[in-house]
Amino acid sequence: MRFYLDHAATTPLRSEAREAWLAASDVIGNASSTHGAGQDARRLLEDSRERIAGTLGCDPIEVVLTSGGTESINTALHGLWESRSPDAGATGSDTIVLPDGEHHATMDTVAALAAAGATVRQVPLTELGRIEPGAFAAQLPGGAVATALVANNEVGTVNDAAALAAAAADARVPLHLDAVAALGHLPLSFRSLRGDAAAGTGLVALSVAGHKIGAPVGIGALVVDRTAKIAPLLRGGAQQRGLRAGTQDVPGAAAFAAALVAAEREREGEGVRLRGLRDRLIDGIRSAVPEARLLGDPIERLPGNAHFLFPGAVGESLLFLLDVAGVAASTGSACQAGVAEPSHVVLAMGGSERDARSVLRFTLGRTSADADVDAVLSAIADAYARASGQLNAR
Repeated sequence: MRFYLDHAATTPLRSEAREAWLAASDVIGNASSTHGAGQDARRLLEDSRERIAGTLGCDPIEVVLTSGGTESINTALHGLWESRSPDAGATGSDTIVLPDGEHHATMDTVAALAAAGATVRQVPLTELGRIEPGAFAAQLPGGAVATALVANNEVGTVNDAAALAAAAADARVPLHLDAVAALGHLPLSFRSLRGDAAAGTGLVALSVAGHKIGAPVGIGALVVDRTAKIAPLLRGGAQQRGLRAGTQDVPGAAAFAAALVAAEREREGEGVRLRGLRDRLIDGIRSAVPEARLLGDPIERLPGNAHFLFPGAVGESLLFLLDVAGVAASTGSACQAGVAEPSHVVLAMGGSERDARSVLRFTLGRTSADADVDAVLSAIADAYARASGQLNAR
């Protein structure tokens, strides 16, 4: 029997999303076609967009449907960078503000932009993995482009997204927020985070991904403020305000809308339930392995996230031993799976390279139950003893 504690990587498909996808797949027609079949598809697409917008607190026209979080992040950062006004005389017009510990989709995109001439200003994380709004504000020159996580996808620490957006607005800097890890766990309202910022500055783009909340893999969205200047990443058509060319995925949109509405409907109750399971998991691991140390903020963290440092044990070894016991966990972002490298998040929090190789992330979701926690607690002490070499030393 398998026990799945890697919901931050992807979460099981919801029945509502499956049914919505199957029903929409019977609708024949390209949503950009003008004949009746195409218009049937268009009505379903726009109804789905309206439901997504209603849940994310934005206008339907601001929802740009994408293939997922990585495309959304790439579109936002490339688009904002290409649309900036480098000749406007602003001292920071060649600058991207990048907090440490961001997702690799962001880090690698910024690295590509740096190779094309961008200057990167980094913002340090606290030892709890938080982006401090004051430190963020201090790195925001006029004319820059900025990005930040709503919640850290590895250690689960929740940032003050409203304060980060306000700092960007005050500095007249366009800001992209990566809300992929936060979706379904935290209240998200683009309109509220946007506030009364001047047009084109403050929060202008927000990324989300459907498979984190039970939609199929391959559908996500980038919310783009209607006043924002942003160049398209994909060209070749006028779909979605010209911000994302290509035939739109009507079944994917319908499934995403169904999953998003369901996730938001149960978010508060599920948050309470997941925090209970998570706290029992944390307490149990600390009891079974007294050396283990919880990383990230102990209070202001995602409800299903328990991220531990296991001193003296290689995370990959722990991962293998737990997998043999039927427990699925992670050493970090699934986007880096198969790459044996230390956690850049742990390093950004001040940990050593050895620490950064000795971590495991357990993440719970809507299908998690007491049995999943029990499975970890029954296996973790032996796995740690083996991975740290304690059994061989006896």
